[in-house]
Amino acid sequence: MKGKKKIKVKPLDIRKGDIIEVIAGNDRGKRGKVLKVYPRTQRLVVEGVRFVKGHTRPTQQDQQGGIQEREAPIHISDVMLVCPNCGAKTRIGHHFLEDGTKVRVCMVCKEMMESR
Repeated sequence: MKGKKKIKVKPLDIRKGDIIEVIAGNDRGKRGKVLKVYPRTQRLVVEGVRFVKGHTRPTQQDQQGGIQEREAPIHISDVMLVCPNCGAKTRIGHHFLEDGTKVRVCMVCKEMMESR
């Protein structure tokens, strides 16, 4: 019997709280805030993007049940980060400061993005 495969999870350049723009799919052109990031599957949940309908049963707390809309994860390749300084969609570069910390840099305006 084989053991589980180890999946190497590479760190993502987009983080929770960033503003992104969707560049592919039905929601192309929409901007939103990243609510949750799933590095293993390279997906993220964005506020106001990719709504799906989920059916819920009536329970003790929710007597009615019914159909509820919520955001579903979208693949990271379908979005681009929006630079907080220049407001443009951009790729992300990395620079090291004098103290050795790694920071994200906008490739359009070459400005440093706020570090978390």
